[in-house]
Amino acid sequence: MLLQMCLKHITMGEMKITDQTVQQIERFFRKIAQKLDASADNAVLTDIHVIVSQDSGEMLAFDDDDQEITRCVVEQWIDYKGDDFYEGITQVLRAQLKRLHEVIDGMGVLKPFSVLLENDEREHVAELYVADDDTVIIGGDIMKDMDKDLDDFFDKLMKE
Repeated sequence: MLLQMCLKHITMGEMKITDQTVQQIERFFRKIAQKLDASADNAVLTDIHVIVSQDSGEMLAFDDDDQEITRCVVEQWIDYKGDDFYEGITQVLRAQLKRLHEVIDGMGVLKPFSVLLENDEREHVAELYVADDDTVIIGGDIMKDMDKDLDDFFDKLMKE
């Protein structure tokens, strides 16, 4: 309940997230979990790719084989013009995933798996949720600055 109250106070620039938006996002993730039902005894190896279009407000979910899982339109996001669109929805989606973690962890998806946010051009924006057998990471990209760290490591090795 406290998290749901916090969701209502998350803003995207000047826009406060409405109850309707919170409900649409929750239904979206529950549909994914329903379609990837763990009781079907046929767990799949996949990540969940969530694609959001800033122009249309459309939110789609795909598996690793580019098979569509579900879609919806978040009306509040249609034609949102702020530069902070993806930062804002990243916070909102992570908060919802945290609230629904038992539903998400109960999906028929082999671990480890991730829920990834991509823009409408299918470019990576953020890791929303990463789950392994004993670990769940919500928020923050695990691989953030990994290229820089590897380059620094390689440079250090070359100097030695």
